[in-house]
Amino acid sequence: MADVATPSATSPPRLTQAERRDRSERELLEATLRVVSEQGVSAATFEAIGRAAGYSRGLVTQRFGSKDGLIRSLIAYLHTWQDEALDRDHVAEMDGLSALCAFVALHCQGLDRHDEAKAYYMLLAGSVADQSDTREAFAESHELERVLIRTIIERGQVAGDIRKDTDADAMALMTGCSLMGIRMQALIDPETDIAPIRDALIASLRARLAPEQEHRRGK
Repeated sequence: MADVATPSATSPPRLTQAERRDRSERELLEATLRVVSEQGVSAATFEAIGRAAGYSRGLVTQRFGSKDGLIRSLIAYLHTWQDEALDRDHVAEMDGLSALCAFVALHCQGLDRHDEAKAYYMLLAGSVADQSDTREAFAESHELERVLIRTIIERGQVAGDIRKDTDADAMALMTGCSLMGIRMQALIDPETDIAPIRDALIASLRARLAPEQEHRRGK
């Protein structure tokens, strides 16, 4: 007698309401990234985002309320993406200087492989040009990045693999600004070869921060 498949064996489990909400929100955010990256900031209307995600315009409004709410949710989503990428590469297990260089490499790698970085900086540029309220959301995002980079540097100083006389806060801001400049250059000229710029930045960080530099100067 042939086996009869049960519904549980052939049908995926039904999602809970919370899971459906999380999925729809994620799909709307991913659609926002695609629309912005492919068509530009002005094309990212709630109607266009909903259509790209396969949902109604009303659901976009329901999930995010306003453009500012959408931008803040998008920034939080991208920070989660970054955290997952850092965890995947075991950056927290590296020494401070290696972790800093891995952070730089990750951000430069994202320029070639993901819409996330492109869309983020297109939205950032748009918020500055329009003097919109969303600038505050980007300022908060960049502050989080500065603190993260500073924490990596301070961890290296405590462990002895980054020079202790380094101004961790200033170096964190400089690193973040350098990455921002690289990303903006990639937007202005997509044909820019990022690899040598990335390598030059990493080499500069190693030369400036490696503790052996102190020994060489003392000789």
